[in-house]
Amino acid sequence: MRALAATGFIVLMVAAGALIVGRESSHLRVVVQGQIDEKGQPVPPDNTIRANPAGQGTAICPPVSIAVAGALTGQDAEVGMNIKNGVQLAITRHNTANAGCQVQIKLFDTGGDPQRVSDVAPKIVADAYTVGLIGPSLSGVAQGAGALFQANGLPAATASASRSSLSEQGWTTFFRAVASDDVQGRAVANHLRNVLRYRKVCVMSDNSSYGDALAFAAGEALAGLAPADCRFSGALDDKHFGEVINRMRTAPPDAVLRTGAYSGTAEFLRRLRDAGIMSPVISAQGIVNAQFVTQAGDSGTNVLLSCPCGPDPDWFTKEYRDEFGRDPGAYSAEGYDLATIMLGGIDAGMLVRRQMLDWMRHYSGTGVVRRYQWTGTGELTDPTVWVYKLQ
Repeated sequence: MRALAATGFIVLMVAAGALIVGRESSHLRVVVQGQIDEKGQPVPPDNTIRANPAGQGTAICPPVSIAVAGALTGQDAEVGMNIKNGVQLAITRHNTANAGCQVQIKLFDTGGDPQRVSDVAPKIVADAYTVGLIGPSLSGVAQGAGALFQANGLPAATASASRSSLSEQGWTTFFRAVASDDVQGRAVANHLRNVLRYRKVCVMSDNSSYGDALAFAAGEALAGLAPADCRFSGALDDKHFGEVINRMRTAPPDAVLRTGAYSGTAEFLRRLRDAGIMSPVISAQGIVNAQFVTQAGDSGTNVLLSCPCGPDPDWFTKEYRDEFGRDPGAYSAEGYDLATIMLGGIDAGMLVRRQMLDWMRHYSGTGVVRRYQWTGTGELTDPTVWVYKLQ
């Protein structure tokens, strides 16, 4: 991996060139720049052999299932379906190769609503054939269901829920496949500070719990480089937002860090550019998707996007497209990887929850997008954040 100067950023290149994820929109496309660690430093590509859900093709097992819980309908269904499809692809590959071990997938739609936990979670744990769960996909739902999964000894590995406090509940059944909010905020801030060498960064949150958590972690890491009069948390129609914009117009920062959901971020970019603020912008959120590219338009040119989700290699994109008639999206690969890990456990004879839990706790291996090994609290031992660029 090498660093190159480009449009005011140090751009991280992967292998021989950047990889494209998502679909082109207008003249812009999302291009992979590379991985960074919690210190903001480039992470070399992992060239170890990836785990294969097909295994050796000789597995024999009794009826057994892996559950998927996520927002399969509603406004957050895109992420939920991305994960579900990734899991389904891995299970299909496994079952095709292992006639003597046909693993079922059990789907549970949370709608992304924490209020539905009391209805959905008991159904998941009541299925005696389910030895592991991939989900929930959203932090609020994961928070509400975690205690029940713990009480029933069900390994629950989320591909996308990033709220930092999820690993602080004392649950031994919780596993996270991505960097937490705190880690992502620190990683991006440290990249701005220690690699890109910016000396004034405005930190702007959308006032969501997700955005504020990222902004807080980033602000702590940036310290004096993120002055109090250039921090904001709120809606774009808040009068204080206009005040910060005016201050930025008078004294432009070296960079602007936007934290929160992708909804509203395109409008945020337009407001900056319309005000004549051309400072580089980097996100600390999971907005690597075609919808954001479309909404951002020319205002998104050269914006850096960060996401705990990894990019999809060509072979994975092709298999996914062949199976589902669409490209994979954010967290599809993480869903695939978590399913591959659990399928490996089943093939190794981990056929009850207690055994699968032990398998997960001691697992160490490389998947499509990263290496997986967990601490005692269910966090990755080496969490990384991916950086992308709109160009």
